Amino acid sequence: MLIDRRQILKAAALAGIGAGSARALAKVPATAPSVEKGAGDNAAGSPLPVRKPGRIHRIVSTSDTVRVGILDPKVAPVATIESGDLVAYPNTWVNWANGATYGMSYAEREPVRKRFPQGPYSNIGPVEVKDAMPGDVIECHMVRLRPIGWGWNSAPKGVGALPNDFDKPYLRYFQFDESRKYTEFAPGIRIRLAPFQGVMAVQPASDEPVSGILSGPYGGNLVLRELVEGTSLFLPVQRPGGMVWTGDSHAAQGDGVVNQTAIETAMEDMQIQYFLHKRNALALPMAETPSHWIALGFGKNLDDALTACLRHMISWLSEASGMDTQDVYSLASIAANFRITQYSNQTASNYSSIPAKTVHGMLPKSVFEPRIRQKISDSLRS
Repeated sequence: MLIDRRQILKAAALAGIGAGSARALAKVPATAPSVEKGAGDNAAGSPLPVRKPGRIHRIVSTSDTVRVGILDPKVAPVATIESGDLVAYPNTWVNWANGATYGMSYAEREPVRKRFPQGPYSNIGPVEVKDAMPGDVIECHMVRLRPIGWGWNSAPKGVGALPNDFDKPYLRYFQFDESRKYTEFAPGIRIRLAPFQGVMAVQPASDEPVSGILSGPYGGNLVLRELVEGTSLFLPVQRPGGMVWTGDSHAAQGDGVVNQTAIETAMEDMQIQYFLHKRNALALPMAETPSHWIALGFGKNLDDALTACLRHMISWLSEASGMDTQDVYSLASIAANFRITQYSNQTASNYSSIPAKTVHGMLPKSVFEPRIRQKISDSLRS
């Protein structure tokens, strides 16, 4: 479904876009009016530029638009868009083909979970971006991320950073306030919500389906909690059209996601604007927030993930800024922070794939003067 910008307000209800959100799109300023909120320790910085959408496409979660557990190269695109178009995803599905419901016991959920050995995520897509080719980059700008009213955290036996420390599985449900700002963990413990998508991916180059649990140069199961509203993720295109998938909605998560789940949820209102950047030599996914650039690295262990992340940051920043690689190495040691994005371990899991260890390096924009800062940001969109 395509909606001309002049019809945004009229079509808001049909597109699953709230009136306030639709007005914001219809009157979007040349620069963003506010800075990123909620995720990690991102300090206030210059907001990312807001670019008016070309057309709006609406993709509803159905058995035709969702593939549970996999990124499937054989599936036809559910929408074909142009650079700058916005995709609205109303009422996305929770894990296991929308099979989880609030209050189900762990025993009741197990038959549902075990139907999907390739992975739990209800991945929606793919979205084809016209003219996208290997060697290009697709920017995924997070415009709107409002979760449904509930979520859960769970840990089957034999998973997480401590797979052998607990003798029974764990499951806890959460209800969110109407504003989707907070949830109560327990009496006296309140968690601020910072919704984001755990899976953001272009279709990998392989001609075979790839588990959504995995990650790599194409993106995938990144679980990067900084990707809240107002941020951008840059994904290197692996095959014609890019073929963008998303899934694994989270309401809140800590770095490392140590018991292997966040507050798992779905999105009541999700809007992502996609931009194609031609002939961009980015090797691995990058993210940009108002306050940081973020490099990612993957590996079989944390040592490998850290070195991959650091080499990625050095290569990218040297090219983007013109700095010598050893100077970038020094700057990364002085000013950047390297964090565990995902630490996973599965000794008795239902799933046939094991996520990579992932590390992300956060480079603060504040150390660069505005001229250099602009040059670096422009390099991601050249």
